Amino acid sequence: MRIPARLSRLRRRLRGGADAIGPSIVGAGAAVSALMWLEISPAAGSLFLLAVGTLTWLVLRALRRQRLAELRQRRSERRLERQRALFQSTLENLGEGFSVFSRSGRLVMWNTRFGELLGLAADLGPDAKLPDLIRQLARRGDFGEVEPEAEIARRVERFYRNVPTVSEHAMPSGRMLRIGRRATPSGAIVTVYSDITELKAFERKLVEARSHAELANHAKGEFLANMSHELRTPLNAIIGFSEIIADQIFGPIKNEKYLEYIKDIHESSLHLLLIINDILDMSKIEAGKLELSKQALSLQRVIGDAVRIMQERARESGIELIQELPGEEIVTWADERAMKQIFLNLISNAVKFSDKPGKVYVRATVDRSAAVVLEVEDFGIGMTAEEQERALQPFGQAQPATTRNYGGTGLGLPITKGLVEAHAGSMVIDSRPGEGTLVRILLPTERTRPNPPSEWSATTATAQQS
Repeated sequence: MRIPARLSRLRRRLRGGADAIGPSIVGAGAAVSALMWLEISPAAGSLFLLAVGTLTWLVLRALRRQRLAELRQRRSERRLERQRALFQSTLENLGEGFSVFSRSGRLVMWNTRFGELLGLAADLGPDAKLPDLIRQLARRGDFGEVEPEAEIARRVERFYRNVPTVSEHAMPSGRMLRIGRRATPSGAIVTVYSDITELKAFERKLVEARSHAELANHAKGEFLANMSHELRTPLNAIIGFSEIIADQIFGPIKNEKYLEYIKDIHESSLHLLLIINDILDMSKIEAGKLELSKQALSLQRVIGDAVRIMQERARESGIELIQELPGEEIVTWADERAMKQIFLNLISNAVKFSDKPGKVYVRATVDRSAAVVLEVEDFGIGMTAEEQERALQPFGQAQPATTRNYGGTGLGLPITKGLVEAHAGSMVIDSRPGEGTLVRILLPTERTRPNPPSEWSATTATAQQS
């Protein structure tokens, strides 16, 4: 039978591509060759050829899909391998030990540092089990004198139950580890091991240094307190005898120069006594031994007393002291001597550093929360933020030339701040160079009574009578 031309072309393609498309296509080519020797009708041959062509197309498409799938799989495998290598490299360079145990207790992920920190065998593998690793540590004595199997059961149970957790473990080698453990949603346990040996050594040194500093500070405080008491006795004698001589109680002094010298001795002794008192107060504040005798206190009266004491010095300096006080009496629970010292220090600084002539304002009020707000404001030389910080340090001065130009020990503001904080209050300084300084003190609400109760009034009356 004569084969149509298209059948001949298909046979040639099939034969030419037999090696490429595999045994199935070879079989189809063989079927076509067999058809050449069969005597069938052209119509039946056409149908057969159509079936063979369709089968061939399907086989070719399946092969192409298979190849594409294999290519994608190889690419995915290479990508996963790169990611795995990157992840493992990251774990190896963490600096901390890392391990992941599955819910069944199998070691599924770890880094070399994990084995190094725990001193485990270097050939850790995926077959390692949590009980076996704990058994190594127990037999080595990491947990002290314990029965290994009982210790293993207890630690395995706690390993999965007490998460998340952070603990510290001392190794027999002296190394200290911090162990942080968390659970994943699948029930696996992720553990990170950090070597904190150097950190612990640094903390010990820091504690020792702090202890030495506290002892030195305590010794300094004791020395200042003892020296202050020792100096007060001869100073009081000098002050008393200079007053007797200045008043000429036992007879007149013929030479007027002697009287001037005696007055200088008396004023210098009083100034030195004030310095000693400041040093003693500062040492008590730093040592936390400041004792306050609190009572119901009228702030208007305390401010008035402080202003009267400073009035003469302010007048000599050309400074006007102005009180801005409410008509309603403000009563607070405080130590009278400490509060008077606060106002004397602040007013003295304001007068000292004000431009002459000038004004210094002393204010007191109660805000909406019933807290007392006290203010002392001047319009003098002012301070920068850095100078304010320095002025609040004991024996500090806002400027290097302050002591030379204005005098003082640099204890006024630190003592004031300490006294305010002893009353659970706070002190804020608002100052600008060349514009002046505003010192604001806030005493907490629970210590303030705008309308004092009867027992407070009785206490105040008793204090005033005494």
